[in-house]
Amino acid sequence: MTTIALSTGSLFSYGTARTFELAAETGFDGVELLVDDRWDIRHPAYVRRLMRETGVVVTTVQNPFAPNVSGWPRDEAQRLALSAALAREVGATVVVAHLPLKIRVLRIEFFGFNRGPMMVPLPWRSGREYGRFLWEELAAFEAKHGVVVGVENMPAKPWLGRRWNLYDMNDFDALMEMPHLTLDITHLGTWGLDPVAVYERVKERVVHVHLSNFDGQEHRRPEQGHLPLGDLLRAMARDGYAGTVTLELGPDVLEAEDEGKVRGHLKRAVDFCREHLAASTGTRARFIYQAARSA
Repeated sequence: MTTIALSTGSLFSYGTARTFELAAETGFDGVELLVDDRWDIRHPAYVRRLMRETGVVVTTVQNPFAPNVSGWPRDEAQRLALSAALAREVGATVVVAHLPLKIRVLRIEFFGFNRGPMMVPLPWRSGREYGRFLWEELAAFEAKHGVVVGVENMPAKPWLGRRWNLYDMNDFDALMEMPHLTLDITHLGTWGLDPVAVYERVKERVVHVHLSNFDGQEHRRPEQGHLPLGDLLRAMARDGYAGTVTLELGPDVLEAEDEGKVRGHLKRAVDFCREHLAASTGTRARFIYQAARSA
C-alpha cells in the first residue's frame, strides 16, 4: 500500500502541532519531519505525543539541507546519524539524504528592490569527504542505524540563462550506485526530464518519492505545472510501489495565510493522488503529505 505524507517543512511558517492537526483533519495518515530550526520537531517524546493525539504517524525524516541548523552538526555524516536516531525514536523507517555540494555559492540579497536573491557560484569545491562516505559507507551506515537512507536527486539552479549543477554525483549513473533513492519530481522538472522515463530507469532503487509540480518554479501544487504527475502515479501503482509518496510544497502555494485555503489545497491534492494510484491498483491508497520548503 502506498503511503503519502504532509511535511512539517511545507508549512514551516506554522507550528509542528498545527501541521499534525491539519494532516489529520484533511485525511492524511502521517507526516514527514523536515529537520529545521524548530526544536519541537527534534523532541521525540513531543512528536510521539502528537502522533497519539492526532492518529497520524511519521513515515520519514528529512536530514536538514541548511548547513547551519542550530544544534545540528555541520559534518554531513554526523548530521545523518542524528536524523537516523530521530527516525528510530519516532518509528520512521526512511531518512532522506542530500548530495554533497561540489561548489560553494554566494547568496546576494537586494534589499529595497522587488527581486529575489542572486546565487553566485564560487570556484572552489566542497563536500568531498561526504561524497566518499556516500560511495563507500552508506550501506554499512544503514545496517548499523537500522534505517533506509534515500539519497535525493537535486535540482538545477538557473543563472545567466543556463542550468547549473551545484552537486556532486547528481546524475543517474552515479545515483544508481546508491543503495536507495528518494526521487524528487520537481527537481527533475528543473532539468527538463520526463519523470515517468526517469522512474522507469531507477525504480528498483526508489524507496521514497517527493511529489510536486514544476512551472518554472519548484514545488508547485499538482495542478500548477506541466509535469505528468498522474501518469507517474499510475506507473508506480502498476508496479506495486509500496513506499512513501511525499508531496513537497511551499507555504506560498498552499496560501498559508488562510487556513481554510490550506485545507482545501491539501484535500484536493489527496484526491488527486488517490485517484491516480487507485486507477491502476483498484485499491484505496493511504496518503501522508509532505509539503516542504524549497531545497
